Amino acid sequence: MSNTTERRVVVGADFAGFALKEAVKAHLEGRGWAVTDLTPDLDDVPMYHRVGFLIGAQIAEARFPKALAFCGSGMGIHIAASKCPHVHAAVCESVETARRAVTANNANVLAMGAFHTAPRLGMAMADAFLESDLGDGYEDWDGFTEYHRIGYDECERFDYEAYRANGFAVPEPQSADLGPEPQRLAF
Repeated sequence: MSNTTERRVVVGADFAGFALKEAVKAHLEGRGWAVTDLTPDLDDVPMYHRVGFLIGAQIAEARFPKALAFCGSGMGIHIAASKCPHVHAAVCESVETARRAVTANNANVLAMGAFHTAPRLGMAMADAFLESDLGDGYEDWDGFTEYHRIGYDECERFDYEAYRANGFAVPEPQSADLGPEPQRLAF
């Protein structure tokens, strides 16, 4: 689970995402974040998937509550980070999707694609992602947090073999009542 009061984050990038990572890192440091950079030297950056593994391992080992990953599209590094246990990664291309990745899905890794994300947008996306928690902004939607926590918990515990053995159904599924969507929400 995230903790927005803990202002530390781990970041990493391949060659294509390096410049965006540097811009976002400087922005976060300027805002008081302690940033651990797994790829500080452009001449030494690993391939995108290896950076994803490095970032995912930091989350899997509970060394950081959240991480930021950068490559050309955001896709490859996201897929690689997601191979590590306890990683809930999201590829985002807007401030709202970066915020929603946390508020609805409790994502702990945000992947950005430097081919599609300008530095100022990346900075705003990082702020939205890092400063949000599950359920933020949906306090008036009855059952919202509980409903989405079930999704998070079932993904966190997912065991493909148990799922398969259960006829491709979630064993012991949880449930929550999701009330009607408040009128003020657009999504």
